[in-house]
Amino acid sequence: MNLTSNLNHPIVEQSFAIIDREVGEHDLGFQKYAIARRVIHATADFEYLNLLRFSPQAIESGIAGLKKGLPIVTDVTMVKQGICNLVAKTFNNPVIAAIEQASIADPGKTRTETGLIRCWEQYPQAIYVIGNAPTALLALCQQLSNSTTIPGLIIGVPVGFVSVTEAKQTLAKLNVPQIRVEGRKGGSPVAASILNALLVLATQ
Repeated sequence: MNLTSNLNHPIVEQSFAIIDREVGEHDLGFQKYAIARRVIHATADFEYLNLLRFSPQAIESGIAGLKKGLPIVTDVTMVKQGICNLVAKTFNNPVIAAIEQASIADPGKTRTETGLIRCWEQYPQAIYVIGNAPTALLALCQQLSNSTTIPGLIIGVPVGFVSVTEAKQTLAKLNVPQIRVEGRKGGSPVAASILNALLVLATQ
């Protein structure tokens, strides 16, 4: 099955070929493997084959949202920068970094958390890409628990030790389209890779 794309640099395609050889047989299916492979490319960590979790219809919902031009809300600027080029080459969705929406944090909150809540108030149906800040993911989950609005997709892959697994477990309990990484692993490159993989899939 051909997973190549003219959106990928030739060196990326060479890397993908190496990954394919090392992975060998798998049961992820075409779309899930395309996402996992791009994450492995970004991290050189093959454990992601077994750490990624997809809710039913998550990939389909994300692709549909991209094609409809839904805004993409990232938690931090690094994730935004990691997806902007491919977004511009494909569907040109608006890309907003939550942390850039809050120059000062609200009392008792982080800047990213504050900005995320402001983004939710403006773009509740957006695609949310959280790769760094578990506080932002928890804030998003809190907004969702009090709302009937369903976002296009949540990519919940913050990394670290404080509140990270708690945030992912909270997301897992919500009936919303989601892609997440189990445990402590994740990060901005992982978040950007998942979104970029969806962009490529949406063009195929």
